[in-house]
Amino acid sequence: QVQLVESGGGLVQAGASLRLSCEASGRRFSTYAMGWFRQAPGKEREFVAAISQSGGARLYGDSVKGRFSISRDNAKNTVLLQMNSLKPEDAGVYRCAAGVTTSALNFLGQGTQVTVSS
Repeated sequence: QVQLVESGGGLVQAGASLRLSCEASGRRFSTYAMGWFRQAPGKEREFVAAISQSGGARLYGDSVKGRFSISRDNAKNTVLLQMNSLKPEDAGVYRCAAGVTTSALNFLGQGTQVTVSS
């Protein structure tokens, strides 16, 4: 099983950028598809982005397309989420995820808080 630890959250103003990092440990990182989900208070969990094992395929939620970018470094067991042009509605707890495919990201980390002030 893989263990996931997120970092990089914080408080920023609208329009700013933030980069989240997720470090994985446990079984071979390169065998997992990776992704990010977020959840705001009172709302359901929302898919943000996913990346395939090789990094060749990347998927994004409609609300973040063109602003967020996901990448991975298999040598460092790390997946990154670059978030640009942040909006107040991007606020929430961002959780790193891992799974067999980008549509089956079943392992989740504890999350990191992102707050965006208007």
